[in-house]
Amino acid sequence: MIFLLMSDVATNNEQGEVKLTAKDFATDQEVRWCPGCGDYSILKQVQTILPQTGIAREDIVIISGIGCSSRFPYYMNTYGMHSIHGRATAIASGLKAVRPELSVWIVTGDGDSLSIGGNHTIHLLRRNFDVNILLFNNQIYGLTKGQYSPTSEEHKVTKSTPFGSIDHPFNPLALAMGADASFIARTLDRDPKHLQQMLLRSNQHHGASFLEIYQNCNIFNDGAFFTYTDKETKAQEVLSLEQGQPLVYGAEGNKGIVLDGYKPKVVSLDEGYSKDDLWVHDEADFYKAQILTRFFENPKAEGHLPRPIGVFFATDRPTYEEALNLQVEDAIATKGEGDLDKLLRGRETWTIH
Repeated sequence: MIFLLMSDVATNNEQGEVKLTAKDFATDQEVRWCPGCGDYSILKQVQTILPQTGIAREDIVIISGIGCSSRFPYYMNTYGMHSIHGRATAIASGLKAVRPELSVWIVTGDGDSLSIGGNHTIHLLRRNFDVNILLFNNQIYGLTKGQYSPTSEEHKVTKSTPFGSIDHPFNPLALAMGADASFIARTLDRDPKHLQQMLLRSNQHHGASFLEIYQNCNIFNDGAFFTYTDKETKAQEVLSLEQGQPLVYGAEGNKGIVLDGYKPKVVSLDEGYSKDDLWVHDEADFYKAQILTRFFENPKAEGHLPRPIGVFFATDRPTYEEALNLQVEDAIATKGEGDLDKLLRGRETWTIH
């Protein structure tokens, strides 16, 4: 494990509060990703939005596991830790439990968090620690040179699946909903403005935020999400979710989504439907959020649904660290200082004759 300490920490002093910029969050380390990697955009947008949060650098911690994305702490002038494979979520949980005032960000990839770290991810979400999870999803193992990952599509030909993968892929947001995540969202590395908005929304959420970022690996899986980022196809294939707004998309804004019972259906606003007929997005609607996560079809399939981006679901519920601290305070108030020997003996004793 490698611990990273920030340099030249800016703190409040007698001369007044220090105003930070994106440059203040960059380190002197050489950024070592492949030229053209989507990670560069994500790094840039994180460095751009952090000054807007008003959080001091010494109160921010970036924790990563193993993978290309996990180099992130080296390039952020905050506290950070490059931990072990799949365990960034567990380490971040421990840190947040004892230092709840810190802003903790987990940077992970689809292999790191959904394969070896899958169990840790779902348990962090159900416990609802107040941390931000940034899942870089490129549908491939990049660091180990191009094996298929838990999010790779079926029949994917890679170095580890020369005849095509027979695995059914994870749907990350559906998995997060199943774990009762209190905030789930999706964005794109090639849409900096939207990415910044989603990073800010994730930070504002009190609880575990789960942000999936479609990230292009131009070496081992180039173009995996070009359908959703290319100017020629994006408008026809991407559905932008906006709170309180009808689900409209299309190059001319002439397509929409209605619900036929519980089944979503694409309709044309040029053929008898108006915006008043469409599904209106509500981030607090747990059941409709589950339907939205299932807009996950192959974009080449006939009659497929568009791929949503934005905030799918957001709700408030107590965080783990809040409940933990309340429990500790209550135990001290009612029982006084703890008795370790008594705790180890347990509540039941036996007398042996």
